[in-house]
Amino acid sequence: MGHIQAQPLQDAAGNSTGIWQVEISHPGKLNAMTRAMWRQLRAVFEQLQHDPRVRCVVVQGAGEAFCAGGDISEYPAFRFDPVQLEAFHEEEVWGGLQAMLACDVPIVASIAGACMGAGVEIASCCDVRLAADNAKFGAPIAKLGFPMAPKEAQLVSAALGMHTARRMLLEAAVLNAHEVAAVGFMAPPVPVEQLPQLVQRTAQRIASLAPQAARLNKQTLRSLGRGDAVPSPYAYAASAEHQEGITAFLAKRVPNFG
Repeated sequence: MGHIQAQPLQDAAGNSTGIWQVEISHPGKLNAMTRAMWRQLRAVFEQLQHDPRVRCVVVQGAGEAFCAGGDISEYPAFRFDPVQLEAFHEEEVWGGLQAMLACDVPIVASIAGACMGAGVEIASCCDVRLAADNAKFGAPIAKLGFPMAPKEAQLVSAALGMHTARRMLLEAAVLNAHEVAAVGFMAPPVPVEQLPQLVQRTAQRIASLAPQAARLNKQTLRSLGRGDAVPSPYAYAASAEHQEGITAFLAKRVPNFG
């Protein structure tokens, strides 16, 4: 059975780091997503969104893969019925992805090995994408006889660029990490043994910064992406975090954001 699990990370002294790890795990199936896992993904990110202790989330796959797509063994039970298929994509899959997109906490993807289909969609919801040079990306679902659902296609094409999304969907192209980095989807890949250290440094850097500013930045970027006006963009003026940041800079000390 696959599952999505979230746990807080601690430093060597056992203190909270503000970093939470979300692991995609489905042993023997390269972490392919089941219907239950999509529902778990939604529940996990809805919980993280409302937890003030969380400053950064790292999403990674268990073992040697990020996520190889959906669990195809489940498909005959529901995919051939339009009503059930719509519920799967609009409620279960999009429910999980939307919970990630609505999460105001910075999300870092740690990608190694297979990142296919559902894996590309999950990675597209992350703010910072870091990958090993053994990562492979694609969505060759045309080989299975079906298209990508509209909301998922919009998400992936916005993150990857329309040309790369078309290659993945129309050509069933599988791209290597260097090709995907070249189109701006993620940072340049690193050797697989260096990925954990890079992810850790990145997450620690994010967690050390002003947490409310990070949440406000994500809200602003989300509004701008929709073409909406940013609500109350200067309401943070008198916040303790804002005052601490400016005061610490002027005093030439490291700010304490709590």
